[in-house]
Amino acid sequence: MIILGIDPGIAIVGYGVIEYDGFHMKLIDYGAVYTPAKMKLPERLDILFEGIVKLMERFQPDEVAFEELFFHNNAKTAIDVAQARGVCLMAAYRINRRLYEYTPLQVKQAVTGYGRAEKRQIQQMVKVSLNLQDIPKPDDAADAVAVAICHAQTINYRNTRKY
Repeated sequence: MIILGIDPGIAIVGYGVIEYDGFHMKLIDYGAVYTPAKMKLPERLDILFEGIVKLMERFQPDEVAFEELFFHNNAKTAIDVAQARGVCLMAAYRINRRLYEYTPLQVKQAVTGYGRAEKRQIQQMVKVSLNLQDIPKPDDAADAVAVAICHAQTINYRNTRKY
């Protein structure tokens, strides 16, 4: 099974693709889709939509896992990120209707065994779990790989939100 993990954002959308056979996970690819800060919001959303469509076409994932939004103190930022997340969801949904989402707490719990783990701990466990030489960069990509790992580890439970 190919799982695409997505960590949505407006400036950077991280992605991580793993293969999971029910016992072992293997990293296929990771990276990010970037949008320039000086662009108008609709242009940035278009870049994200097209970026997710290209990822879906390239990797043809069996399932797609998204991290739910973490609410920011800055309402403008939260709204922009929510719009970006919506565009990413729509792009993935048009190609593959098997979408799942996980809270940051669920991702931390699945990857580290501790729901309040810090970012560095999560990144280190991503590296160890997939037997990597280095932690994936940028951080958004490492987060997206963690979302994919979380999905792989919770597939049998299916108590996650599915669209």
